[in-house]
Amino acid sequence: MNDSRWQGYLRADGRKGVRNVVLVIYTVQCAEFVAHQIAQGEPDTHVIGFPGCYDNEYAIRLMLALGRHPNVGAVLAVGLGCEYTQPSRIAEVVCNSGRPARSFFIQEQGGTPSSIRYGKDLLNKLRQEIETVPRISMSWTDLVVGCECGGSDGTSGLAGNPVVGRFYDWLIDQGGTALFEEVVEMIGLRDELDARAANQEVRTTLRATYEKAEQYCRAVRQYSVSPGNFAGGLTTIEEKSLGAFAKSGSRVIEGVIRVAEKPSHPGLWLMDSVPDEHFMQFGYTNPNDTEGIVDLISAGAQIVLFVTGRGSVIGSPIAPLIKITGNSKTFQRMNDDIDFNAGEILDGTLTLDQAATSLATLVKEVCSGQLTKPERLGHREYFIMYKHQNTPGLLEGCRA
Repeated sequence: MNDSRWQGYLRADGRKGVRNVVLVIYTVQCAEFVAHQIAQGEPDTHVIGFPGCYDNEYAIRLMLALGRHPNVGAVLAVGLGCEYTQPSRIAEVVCNSGRPARSFFIQEQGGTPSSIRYGKDLLNKLRQEIETVPRISMSWTDLVVGCECGGSDGTSGLAGNPVVGRFYDWLIDQGGTALFEEVVEMIGLRDELDARAANQEVRTTLRATYEKAEQYCRAVRQYSVSPGNFAGGLTTIEEKSLGAFAKSGSRVIEGVIRVAEKPSHPGLWLMDSVPDEHFMQFGYTNPNDTEGIVDLISAGAQIVLFVTGRGSVIGSPIAPLIKITGNSKTFQRMNDDIDFNAGEILDGTLTLDQAATSLATLVKEVCSGQLTKPERLGHREYFIMYKHQNTPGLLEGCRA
């Protein structure tokens, strides 16, 4: 690509974003309606929230990371008033990153109508504050891209994920950062993970991450393969795993990060979002594509790619979601929802390299401000759950 730069947004903490959004965060399910009503009809305003009334370190880390994401210019934190997670503490941490933030309790504002009016007034003030955010030139070295796959079929491993993998190889060669996750969809690929480790220390971490995921799947008696996958032509978890792993490309894996943890340097990173062992006695989490996408965003991904063979209608908050399919029939049937047709590789219209170049062009256009199809349709799905992961140091001394 001849022109490898675009204009982004410079944050006070030095990070660079491709969008300039105001994020409304609610801290308990009871505040969800008011938060969404505050954001309704407001430009460049997104909502995320935690349904739980009781404190959960994983959820707090996630919300704090999203509030300080490079694409976020300002934050409004909304609570009911009974919950453990305090919106004022979230706003404080966000303010410490150099972003403007406000917070309030619905109970203190007198209920639903008055809180919506109050929240919208705060939103307008926050939006005015971020209108002067400096624009700055960005390049591929500034970019963190995440990838998730869901609704997989036989074409996902043949075209959809491989084109992302080839783009990832190119992005890393340019000095960028690429993230992939879904360790539970790598069952059967322990040796393949070992072979891609950057060094012995990383190999040891990858092995532990794999073994935890395998134990988790056995404990809940469920592997990441579904009736829809079988209907789409996949036959076993090993076959699905090989296809899912293809999105990682061929470069070495620099290490393993956890949810809300930023990569320490450019390159390819695996995200571990699987709950740690002692959580299993309380049941198991409800992993889904939306959760995985939000996890990738929490690590700083300014753009997320989502590969789907059978089709999907979700989007994401904060980071634009580019939807890719390896199935040309799916692309034609769901053209309003899907951005990129990697099925042209299987049709013989494009080579894998040509398709990866086209995908890179699309990513740059989205970084430059072009809306993805999920953005145009208003899809901003999110999912934050109770979960346990031992991640010492990631709260940076802050409890919300």
